Amino acid sequence: MQTGTLISLALYFILMLAIGLWAWRRSTDTSEGYLLAGRNLPPSVAALSAGASDMSGWLLLGLPGALYAAGLVEAWIGIGLFVGAYFNWLIVAPRLRKQTQDLGNALTIPEFLANRFPDKAVALRVISALIVVVFFSVYTAAGLVGGGKLFETSFAGLLPDVGMSDYMLGIWITCLVVLAYTMVGGFLAVSLTDFVQGLIMVTALVIMPLVIMFGPGGSAGGSLTKVPVEGFLSLTQGLTVLGFISAVTWGLGYFGQPHIIVRFMAVRSVEEVKTARNIGMTWMGVALIGAIGIGIAGRAYVERNGLVIDDPETIFIVLANLLFHPLVTGFLLAALLAAIMSTISSQLLVASSSLTEDFYKLFFRKEAGERESVNVGRICVALVALAAIWIARDPESQVLGLVSNAWAGFGAAFGPLIILSLTWDRMTGSGAVAGLVTGAAVVTAWIALGWNAQLPGFDGGLYEIVPGFIAAWLAIWLVSKATAPEGEQAAA
Repeated sequence: MQTGTLISLALYFILMLAIGLWAWRRSTDTSEGYLLAGRNLPPSVAALSAGASDMSGWLLLGLPGALYAAGLVEAWIGIGLFVGAYFNWLIVAPRLRKQTQDLGNALTIPEFLANRFPDKAVALRVISALIVVVFFSVYTAAGLVGGGKLFETSFAGLLPDVGMSDYMLGIWITCLVVLAYTMVGGFLAVSLTDFVQGLIMVTALVIMPLVIMFGPGGSAGGSLTKVPVEGFLSLTQGLTVLGFISAVTWGLGYFGQPHIIVRFMAVRSVEEVKTARNIGMTWMGVALIGAIGIGIAGRAYVERNGLVIDDPETIFIVLANLLFHPLVTGFLLAALLAAIMSTISSQLLVASSSLTEDFYKLFFRKEAGERESVNVGRICVALVALAAIWIARDPESQVLGLVSNAWAGFGAAFGPLIILSLTWDRMTGSGAVAGLVTGAAVVTAWIALGWNAQLPGFDGGLYEIVPGFIAAWLAIWLVSKATAPEGEQAAA
């Protein structure tokens, strides 16, 4: 029964590698080609690339798992994310596309900030690059945890004995395939694979809830209402004020996610941003509804058929193996890998671009040529991947927990900074540095002190993005007013 599944997965891996090789021949000779695909992405590719790189393994593991465990109340995460993504496309996308090109043709977010605030250029590039590398190592680790859980759940005992657990072998296989096409094909390969992966993901997210509900042993006929958990289908059952705020404010994170907003920089033109937004939001709406459906209908299916699921985050994997022909199961597991790999590849590329452009070329080789810069970028991709593997080595790690920490870190550090730098002319370089440091520091301290909300259920505290985002916004505003030129202070 496993042969068909392995065939489907093998075909998926071959397709990703083939796209990487094709992209390698197209646009990896220059830094702009390797890091932004020459700013020539069609709206459809930019939209699905942004969506697929955003919706990592948490879309098919973390979110369905949270809904499976706690009920429909967890859907507030998806609602908050949808609203946040829309305003990100509306406010940030067109302005960032225009201003990054106008201000010195910036290829990375740190470089854009340096060009926007030249008096604090070095500080902004170094601090923002450090934040990118640290939080992306954690974020990438979350994706690798998903890959490890997939192989551990689906192929336990079937993989070759290489002296490591199925979990760790899954992490290495996932990482090596991503490294292959990312290092070779750069941003174009990442974007094109994201486009294909986005199509695979949304297809799986439509198919699985329907089969769970209407297939043999499914949940149709009202059995959804018979789940023996009080308030399971309620959006408000057990929801506290802090829990509600913690859920919906996930949407704030969008404004500061470098691996998402970098797609805005690569759209073919400012005029095509609106088309990309419409495509991207449609894709996201369908994907979120499908993920919610898997969690809710999956719980009803499990209860109805007397199954036992040890780890709620594996509900998608378990049902894929139970309900479908092996060839289809392979396609569904490829969709999960697509969600994982599309995000990992984007994160690795953005982290490596910061290391290359904002460390190597800034401090070590200012005169580095295009070919040298591209090769250093490839080495940096591998280094960040190794750090992520080390973080992901614990099989007890939770995908959604790791994602929530990294998401908050980026959202608080970069979110207010990006919004205000694009929309407020009186913002100063000192204000930008203050916001960047304050946002990252508050999130880190909030987590370290244990004041953050625990997932699933948002028990015990407030999601760290809320205090981080507010503190960073205030820091930017106050420091900018204090350091504005004398004639502008009153107007500011």
